[in-house]
Amino acid sequence: MGWRLLALLILAVTVVGTLGYVVIEGWSFWDAFYMTAITITTVGYREVHPLSRAGEAWTVFVLVIGVGTFFFSFTLFMTLLSEGKWTERRERRRLARMLDELSDHFIVCGYGRMGEIIAREFSRHGVPFVVVERSPERLHAAMELGYAAVEADASSEDVLRRVRIDRARGLVAAVSTDAENVYAVLSARLLKPDLFIVGRAETDDARVKLKRAGADRVISPYHIGGVQLAQTALRPAVVDFVTLATSSENMDLNFEQIHIDDRSSLAGTTLVDAGLRQRFGVVVVGIRRVTGQMEFNPEPDTAIRAGDDLVVLGRAASLKELESAAGGTARRA
Repeated sequence: MGWRLLALLILAVTVVGTLGYVVIEGWSFWDAFYMTAITITTVGYREVHPLSRAGEAWTVFVLVIGVGTFFFSFTLFMTLLSEGKWTERRERRRLARMLDELSDHFIVCGYGRMGEIIAREFSRHGVPFVVVERSPERLHAAMELGYAAVEADASSEDVLRRVRIDRARGLVAAVSTDAENVYAVLSARLLKPDLFIVGRAETDDARVKLKRAGADRVISPYHIGGVQLAQTALRPAVVDFVTLATSSENMDLNFEQIHIDDRSSLAGTTLVDAGLRQRFGVVVVGIRRVTGQMEFNPEPDTAIRAGDDLVVLGRAASLKELESAAGGTARRA
């Protein structure tokens, strides 16, 4: 609103001054406009044409009104800058562009301790995402890191539409309370039935409710943390290996989930016939079938079917080659 007022004030003084010279002195539009411009800017040039007494009076009027308008506009301009409205408006435009460009992205609901870790991991892997957070402080922290972030309630259907849930790849509900996560999952599932949704649960009761609300996976930080501590105590070497293979800091060795496309030459073959180890230097740890059934440590004669997801271990370059041959996408397992 303030920027429009500035523009209207300056435009109004210029138009009125120009029309006054045209009517009083009978000058051309350009001469009248030029005279108005040098008058309200007080540059001190000589008159375009000799002025009549009425023209001189009009010049005084334009000078007083023009200088007053410019001083007022300058004061308003500095006020807008000091209040940060110009910066805020620029950030809103930048965010709007980022949201319009979002596609095949994740929606991260909540930017607490867990949401921050999720966002950092997505950023490291180059996965597009947008954060939805109600706290202004947390939102500001996310935006300072360059993340696309919206200050809003993640359970609102209008908000989910705004962050382009129709083009999203998945949603992670990691808000601080179980109730908020349930509502966010329920809203997302209603808007996009085929969306992949991961929910965070603090209690066993919340796990059940999140599943009923439509979450594909439910994660309990306390349960996973407890299991990790126990496994570390019992099998430290195994845990070290898995951590190394799945760590985002280890870019040489990765676990990946590779989808087998219908058009892939690998579909309809067996593991031994496909020669994945010989051709790509990867190890097939498991196969997730279209039905959701997981087969661990599959035998060499195990069939690879279209729609399956291969869980493989290998180097980044080899995994890229396998992804191309599979005709699907690679996702960190």
